Amino acid sequence: MRKLLILTNHSYMLYQFRKELIERLQEEYEVVLSMPFVGHEEDFMAMGCKCINTEIERRGMNPATDFQLLRFYQKILSQEKPDKVLTYSIKPNVYGGFLCMIKGIPYYANVQGLGTAFQKKGIAQFAGFLYRNAFRKVNTVFFENEGNATEFIRRRLVDKKKLIVLHGAGVNLEHYRRGACKTSDSSELTKRGQDSKKHFLYLGRIMKEKGIDELFQAVQKLHETYENKFVLDMVGFFEDEYKEQVESLEQRGIIKFHGFQNETRPYYEMADCVVLPSYHEGMSNVLLEASAMEVPVITSDIPGCREAVEDGRTGYLCSVGDPEILYRKMKMIMDTDNLELEEMGKRARERMKRLFDKEKIVEQTVGIIDGE
Repeated sequence: MRKLLILTNHSYMLYQFRKELIERLQEEYEVVLSMPFVGHEEDFMAMGCKCINTEIERRGMNPATDFQLLRFYQKILSQEKPDKVLTYSIKPNVYGGFLCMIKGIPYYANVQGLGTAFQKKGIAQFAGFLYRNAFRKVNTVFFENEGNATEFIRRRLVDKKKLIVLHGAGVNLEHYRRGACKTSDSSELTKRGQDSKKHFLYLGRIMKEKGIDELFQAVQKLHETYENKFVLDMVGFFEDEYKEQVESLEQRGIIKFHGFQNETRPYYEMADCVVLPSYHEGMSNVLLEASAMEVPVITSDIPGCREAVEDGRTGYLCSVGDPEILYRKMKMIMDTDNLELEEMGKRARERMKRLFDKEKIVEQTVGIIDGE
């Protein structure tokens, strides 16, 4: 059987969003995974994948540690001798891609978003230089939205004949559907509409780049108008700089912080609306999951978010970094009756069925990898 090597920077995220793809690839290949062990590596081993623990500094570029990563990838490629390589995120893309180009190994890269590397001019130029060289011989580069693909073409980082735009990783419509999760470990959770409050949900890391400053401003203004008629449920980790704000807002009854949760469906079940005012995304899986669970969303009008929303019908789009617009959109949800919110949610799920069905995206991806 042919061998496929996957290089990525996060075992937990790979399992959460690419498990179905890897299961399908195993029908055609022996799959080897090189990744930091931060969760689900044992699940991958149980699936029959060989897993190689790989140290990667996910943020920033350190010449010493990045050179060690390059050497480590060189060692893996020499030992495993894969027939093809599939990469996710910037460092596996550029370092793995560069080595595959030298060794003549077919390789396929995934650009899951531009991230902070493209936000600052000097870093963006250097990241572009790395991508341009790594993608000279790439077979295919998968993008999660048209905006990111257009940016790579504009910067001449990849031949446009080699890029494919997918609808992100897609969403598992059987797993993410209303009523699919029958039990919950928390007695505090209620089904949508079972209490008098509107429940907004933020799910993800509590950090500046996700629009948390704007969200906190918006909910405090909303509290001035509606007082205890709503709550913002927050699920995820918070960075240290937000610790005091989270605790203060929780004491005032404006938010309820639930911490990190492996099982997120009960929180979608409880939500009247999911809010994600992010600055940049590849394709937001939170928006896809929420929509599949029939929850309207409010999110930024940016690539990676806008594709998931039909503005005014399945949710609302707002300008990046504008707490006043975000407040107005959240106010619209407050003033919308529950029946109309349910209709918006149903339309959202229909959109997921048409455009974001994971099974279709998996088959499209495998067809490209296996067809070359």
